[in-house]
Amino acid sequence: QVHLVESGGGLVQPGGSLRLSCVASGSIVSINQMAWYRQAPGKQREFVASINSGSVFNYHDSVKGRFTVSRDNAKNTVTLQMNNLKPEDTAVYYCNANVRVNLSSWRLSQFWGQGTQVTVSS
Repeated sequence: QVHLVESGGGLVQPGGSLRLSCVASGSIVSINQMAWYRQAPGKQREFVASINSGSVFNYHDSVKGRFTVSRDNAKNTVTLQMNNLKPEDTAVYYCNANVRVNLSSWRLSQFWGQGTQVTVSS
């Protein structure tokens, strides 16, 4: 089993910054892609940013230029630096990882963290 634990959420004023972190632990052979998703009240969960093991990243259009995703492969961590936050960024942010858990198989399994609340409000 693999566990993802997020940290760094909180309340911030519009224009402010927050840094989210996620650490993966457990039966990990290797991690392919790590990503961040978010879910606002009454809305579906949506993709925010991702980064693969080769540090190729993707962003949702709404966060480009404001959010930066990075990872430390040696520590199995992924970080989301969020700048110039807007009220519409308010959501629960979830860490996601595609993990190889078995040396005898190349199959990837998907895991989710429990989420961390980000609230942007004056």
